Amino acid sequence: MSKLEISLAISDYDHVRDFVHGRVTAEGLDINFQVLPTPEIFDRATRDQEWDVCEMSWGKWTGMFSQGDASLVPIPVFPSRVFRHSALYVKKGSGVDTLEKLRGKRVGDPDFAHTAGIYARGYLMHDVGIKLEEIEWVQAGTNKPGRHENLELNLPPTVKRVSVPDKTLDDMLLEGEIDAILSAIPPKSFVAGNPDMVRLVPNYVEVETEYFKRTGIFPIMHFVAIKRPLFERHPWMAVNLYRAFEEAKDRSIARIKNMMISHFPLPWNPDNARRATELLGPDWWPYGVEPNRRTLEAFLRFAEEQGVAHRKVTLDEVFPPSVQRILKV
Repeated sequence: MSKLEISLAISDYDHVRDFVHGRVTAEGLDINFQVLPTPEIFDRATRDQEWDVCEMSWGKWTGMFSQGDASLVPIPVFPSRVFRHSALYVKKGSGVDTLEKLRGKRVGDPDFAHTAGIYARGYLMHDVGIKLEEIEWVQAGTNKPGRHENLELNLPPTVKRVSVPDKTLDDMLLEGEIDAILSAIPPKSFVAGNPDMVRLVPNYVEVETEYFKRTGIFPIMHFVAIKRPLFERHPWMAVNLYRAFEEAKDRSIARIKNMMISHFPLPWNPDNARRATELLGPDWWPYGVEPNRRTLEAFLRFAEEQGVAHRKVTLDEVFPPSVQRILKV
């Protein structure tokens, strides 16, 4: 029997690599994998829908879907998850040395709908108590000028947002034109070791650990999506893809836990795995809807509050019924 031929674009993760390289297969599918950087995947997928299946930005998709674009069908496979308290940068000695001091300041971000920013602003609003309108938001490329907002926003009229297409956030922070940067992509000056560019939350691991213990939120950045016409013709492929991605992820976690040899060039991997298990539970990188309900629902609430989503999007709308509850076999 011939298999369904599809194309699939995803970034380079160890926890998808066994699937990409054929050590794990998806029943009934013959897949042309393309491994690319996520910004390129998101741009090409939203602009031209070049692949049948692709990794997708949670923030970008939510904004599009809330405005009536249902062309991509998500499945609850989450290749990228990152706590984002570490994504805030300030100039050393500026006086902005606590999160509370962001109130009344100018904060730059590459675009309002980037998922990391949505989670971080949700934290500032709900945990720090800073209202969205108490910050002036400045949009520009983090390290390269010319970046523009790529999604129509539904910001409250009280929220001030300006775009600076001819400058970078990195330069503006060092020159004192903004007070902080909120970006998943680190400023180049920070990466280069410039002592004037520092994290606003230097003890971010401690803060993020406390945040998870208190809220149960482990931020999800990306998911995997299928073109809607393809999914509607072959609805079975959603569960088959899910199972393959989960098997690849489970094999990656087993490599991390292996104490006999070093699968990754980083010391203490098994110890880090043990600490993750103690904090997050035995499946500390879960796929599926129910294990991630608290995180997913929090994100949808943040996206609506911040004007990225133009209406309330409910979790039942996001994932098709076939992948809402997948039988464990």
